[in-house]
Amino acid sequence: MLEVYIDGASAGNPGPSGIGIFIKGEGHLIKLNEAIGMTNNHIAEFTALVRGLEEAKKLKTNFVWLHSDSKIVVSSVDKRYVKNEEFKPFLEQALQLIDEFELFFIKWIPDKENKAADALAREAILKN
Repeated sequence: MLEVYIDGASAGNPGPSGIGIFIKGEGHLIKLNEAIGMTNNHIAEFTALVRGLEEAKKLKTNFVWLHSDSKIVVSSVDKRYVKNEEFKPFLEQALQLIDEFELFFIKWIPDKENKAADALAREAILKN
């Protein structure tokens, strides 16, 4: 099982933004961060979701347990629906990736349990 922790961060709304991805399990310990330009925090969170799933897919795993401190991301994946048109392309891409895993779980976690991904996302903001 891979545990994937994701976070998006923005310095402003919109502002310079970044994503952080922390993956552990199945012999992996991976830390990734990327600057994603000027956007808002919700787009950063959805971008982190898609990138985290892409990275998990590269590792050829069948079982992913994804953790996020974004209630909108977790709720959207659980319901497989998002009302805001701006987020729909991200959710559609994420669901396509999720459906390729044999088992997938997503869980909302409080900020204090997502410190590794948060630190990576904040680092990424500085790369803009």
